Amino acid sequence: MDAIQQQENPEIKLVENNEEVTLYIDDGQAMQGWESALMWESADILCGYGSEFLEVGLGLGISALRIAANPATRHHTVIEKFPRVIELFRERNPSPPPALEIVHADFFEYIQRIDPESLDGIFFDPYLVPVSLWDDEALWMEVMPAVTRALRRGGVFIPCFSTRPMLRWQFVHHFDRIIVERRSYASYETTDYVKKDTGDAYIQCFVRTR
Repeated sequence: MDAIQQQENPEIKLVENNEEVTLYIDDGQAMQGWESALMWESADILCGYGSEFLEVGLGLGISALRIAANPATRHHTVIEKFPRVIELFRERNPSPPPALEIVHADFFEYIQRIDPESLDGIFFDPYLVPVSLWDDEALWMEVMPAVTRALRRGGVFIPCFSTRPMLRWQFVHHFDRIIVERRSYASYETTDYVKKDTGDAYIQCFVRTR
């Protein structure tokens, strides 16, 4: 997924052609249908840790539907900043699983209001965060403690897959246990946010142990 400099009212459109599905935000490829297998794999890993989940970023709703439809899931809340993304999802999925709740909100504000130890897992899309915020150390030192506080012991924080085998400094120092799963991927020829059309992707699972 492309790291998009988000505005308050970006242009959002969904394009489906030649068996390709792409969600665009301000002409940037925000998400594509080829990611389904990796998103499902990530969702299944998340669901192995409990029944109450939070997801940050709706996108095409691939992982949201997978998590909410899992038999073990009691409730899955998805936070989405842009109303148009929610509208597009509902147009394509008029009858989502009952466990799914979509909330129009900003993650950085919402996470501060979550009850302590109320979640078994958080699925997070880091590529929806504006590039300008990634080097804001003060911001992440405020946000990540709120993330870990919201998780029950044994709960997990799973960022969206990466095609680079590296751990983000924003996350790594807040967890004592990290599990990395390697999977193969094949993108579209039109995809511009991965360096190669095929290769390895890495699903990182940060576990709260204390």
